[in-house]
Amino acid sequence: MQTTYSVEGMTCAHCAASVKEEVSEIAGVTGVDVDVDAGSVVVSSDSALDIGTIDAAVAEAGYRLAS
Repeated sequence: MQTTYSVEGMTCAHCAASVKEEVSEIAGVTGVDVDVDAGSVVVSSDSALDIGTIDAAVAEAGYRLAS
């Protein structure tokens, strides 16, 4: 299953790496692809993930999901 999230505030490769690292630690996540230019994160997982969990991981990296 793949879900795309919009993330605000990412501007560089370091931003992408931070978001990827935090989201990758979520149980059930099998892959994370960050596109800084598009401001998006595509999360692959075994099953549906709680958006609050994704939001918390992105916040831990210093960014936020777009509303």
